[in-house]
Amino acid sequence: MLLPSLEPKHALAALLALAACRPDQIKHLPGTKQIAEETANWEVKRIMPSDLLHATRWAGDSLTAYADTLLRRTLARELAKGGLAKAASFCRPQSYPATDSMARKWHIRPRRAEWQPAATGATAAITAAGLQPDTVRLIGRPAADTFYYQRPIVLRNTLCLRCHGQPGRDLTTTEAKLLQAQHPTLRAVGRQRGQVLGAWQLTLERDGVAEFYTMKTRKKWKEHKMPKLF
Repeated sequence: MLLPSLEPKHALAALLALAACRPDQIKHLPGTKQIAEETANWEVKRIMPSDLLHATRWAGDSLTAYADTLLRRTLARELAKGGLAKAASFCRPQSYPATDSMARKWHIRPRRAEWQPAATGATAAITAAGLQPDTVRLIGRPAADTFYYQRPIVLRNTLCLRCHGQPGRDLTTTEAKLLQAQHPTLRAVGRQRGQVLGAWQLTLERDGVAEFYTMKTRKKWKEHKMPKLF
């Protein structure tokens, strides 16, 4: 401490000077809140098994919703050109480059399983619970480093009916025969709104799920502008 070595009058002057400093005169470093948020983001966090299952649903919903949006836009574009047969060839959103890029980023292997209610039965991996026309998901962890996600693909909009609807009403008889010839093992046409067409099935690696969970729970810093005083 330096104060004891000062003369009494000098020490008193130093104390008075310190007391005169008001909080509003202290200059804070810019971006300190942002720095604090970023520091918190890089702290090691313990992720529980339930958190990983939650993140599996987040990741599955994110990827499939993105792929479905790309599918609708692509089909609408191709159907506007007047070619249903050509549009049908684009009905593979799991293989779109943009979908594949997202899947590789989060270590996901996506597939779309078609459902055929015939004597041959449904795809083995699709259970009855996963084929209900609602928002049910099947989330599981078949191995320590592997997670599983499944949700039904439901015929909900007119765009889907344009290909899978009733011949003679939603599509022509010629178009219906063409689609059935392209997909002989599936019930490609004659569907109604609300029916299940299949299921999204995703296999996810633990590293990707953990990273996705960290991203979703990461604090997002927002700059708050000071109000105008004058």
